[in-house]
Formats: sequence, structure tokens, C-alpha cells
Amino acid sequence: MKKICTGAAYTATGLICLVILSPVLMLLTLSLQDELELSKAFSPLSGQGFSMPDILPLFPTFDNYKEVLLLSPQFYTVFWNSLAIAAEVTAGQLLIAVPAAWAFARFRFRFSRQLLDLYVLLMLMPFQVTMLSQYILLDRTGLMNTRCAIILPAVFSAFPVFIIYRSFSGIPREILEAARIDGAGELQILIRIGLPIGSSGIMAAVVLGFLDLWNMVEQPLAFIKDHRLYPLSLYLPTLGRLGGNILAASVVTLIPAAFVFLTGQEQLEAGIIASAVKE
Repeated sequence: MKKICTGAAYTATGLICLVILSPVLMLLTLSLQDELELSKAFSPLSGQGFSMPDILPLFPTFDNYKEVLLLSPQFYTVFWNSLAIAAEVTAGQLLIAVPAAWAFARFRFRFSRQLLDLYVLLMLMPFQVTMLSQYILLDRTGLMNTRCAIILPAVFSAFPVFIIYRSFSGIPREILEAARIDGAGELQILIRIGLPIGSSGIMAAVVLGFLDLWNMVEQPLAFIKDHRLYPLSLYLPTLGRLGGNILAASVVTLIPAAFVFLTGQEQLEAGIIASAVKE
């Protein structure tokens, strides 16, 4: 009976995973089809009945990828824009979030708890709430229509502070006191003890931050007008009508996000678990 229940659980889990992954699998399949096969899949867009995509391409072709990777030099420009924005913001967030999280977690000062609650409140505020104030500030400082218009507001995000704070809070106070007795300064304690022990929270903030930044749409749409500065999230809709080139570009866009997620999956799980533990 136990084996039957276990087999049923594995079967149900596999079916659920298949349903969740079906859009990605369909994307991969359609990206290898030619225009004739794609016309059957996208026929409802022209009012011609129901979509009838082939599960597997009858005549697989890489022409769609050739058009994107070899015949569309602008793709590499927007790919670099997305990569630069995600990398620079992530690095800036770490420079701000790590010291801030360490101060919240290891020091007790007046209104420290209230200030942390304010950070959490800011984390819960959607971009639409602060968009107008950010727009006015960026416009008056002359940063509109530049990459800095996206990078600077995102660097001071409260979310990585919250994630890293939970990891730092789990460090036993006895270890820190022992390091202070041995003559270590606060910076040495942070570098030699805080960073190694809190690495799971830091990596979780990096992975979640990169995935969010890689797919951001609203910020560049509001603050950037020059198409040469567009990230991938805004470039894909400019490719025109739905076709193989959009599908191929979408597959290539998925690769960095999938790589970052798979690389930091264990640290992400550990960081999320640490952030869920109550003090």
C-alpha cells in the first residue's frame, strides 16, 4: 500500500511539473518550426479557427535562431543592456544591503526595530506608488533616458536588506563576542564571520534580484525613451508580428535567468528558509 501511495505521489508530482513546464516546452518546440508550421499555431490571431500547433516540428530548422543571432545585431546591444543593468544593480544592492542588514541584525540602537519595519514597508510598496516621485527626481537631476535612471533607484531596494538580515540574525552571539575578545574589529567580524555564515542569504538576494531585474518592464518603460538603451524585456515586442524570430529571441532570453537560478538554487532555498524563521 505504501508503494502504491508513493508511486501515485510521484505520478501526480510529475504531471504537475509537466503542466507547469508545458509553456517552456512549447516555446522550445515552436522556435524550431518554420513559418508554414507556425502559421497553424498562430492561426487564431488572424481569425482563422483554432490553434493547431505540432507537438514536435516536422522539419526542424534553426533559421529563427540564425535570424536573431546572426542577422540582428541590435539583439546583442539590448542583451548587453539587460546584462549590464542586472549586474550593476545587483553589485550596488550588495554594497548597500550587506552593511545595512548587518547593522539591523547585530546592533541595537534607538528606533532600530521601527527603522527595520519601515524598510519592510518600503519593500511592500509597488513601483506604481513611487513612480511619479522617482520620475520627478530623475528629471530634475538630468538622469532621465539614461541607464542610471534604472540603476540608482533599484540599488536602494529594501528587499535584499530583508533577506540578508534574516541570515545575519541567525549567527550565534557567542561567536561574535568571542571574536571581539580576540581583538577583532566590526569590519573583520563582518568579513570573516558574517559573510561566510550569511552567504546563503546573500546568494538568495543575488538570485532573486537578478531574476527580477532581468525581467523588469515598468522601470525602463517609464524612464527610457532611447531604443538603444532598451533591455530585452522591451526589445522583444518591437520585433513586429508574432513569428519565429520572437520565439527564438525568447528562448535565448531565458538562458541567463535559468543559469543563474540553477547555479544558486541551493543557496536560494537556504536563504528563503532562513528568512521565514521568526526571531
